[in-house]
Amino acid sequence: PALILAGIAVNTIYQFWIHTELIGRVGRLEAVLNTASHHRVHHGSNPQYLDRNHGGMLIIWDKLFGTFTPEDEPVRFGLTHDIDTFNPLRIAFHEFAAMWRDVRAATTWRDRLGHVFGRPDWRPARFTAEGARRAAATAACAQSGQVS
Repeated sequence: PALILAGIAVNTIYQFWIHTELIGRVGRLEAVLNTASHHRVHHGSNPQYLDRNHGGMLIIWDKLFGTFTPEDEPVRFGLTHDIDTFNPLRIAFHEFAAMWRDVRAATTWRDRLGHVFGRPDWRPARFTAEGARRAAATAACAQSGQVS
């Protein structure tokens, strides 16, 4: 029990250290530990920083799984889009409500799973420029009888 409490205490103190803008880069520790610089990226709303640097104490997991991004430009904190409420329940659950609306509007199971398990900015292929181009080309071929 004493070691567990000591571990909890160290982790709690560590969270204060990584949630600051007063600490810059820390040299070689950046390769292994989730530093203040790495954690700022985690909280950033810059497009290149979304869904990045999830590690609690060790950044090696993000490097291993491809979710690591270094802090290359100043981090813009906050939401990617404003929500017009001060209601704490709406603030806490607005993304889940938006995801549920997307899942209900999806027309295929693949799209439903994409909304639930994809990146936060994931959209079905037909909503992207390339997906729309492919769909238009396929429709044109179908009308001319080239695709059955």
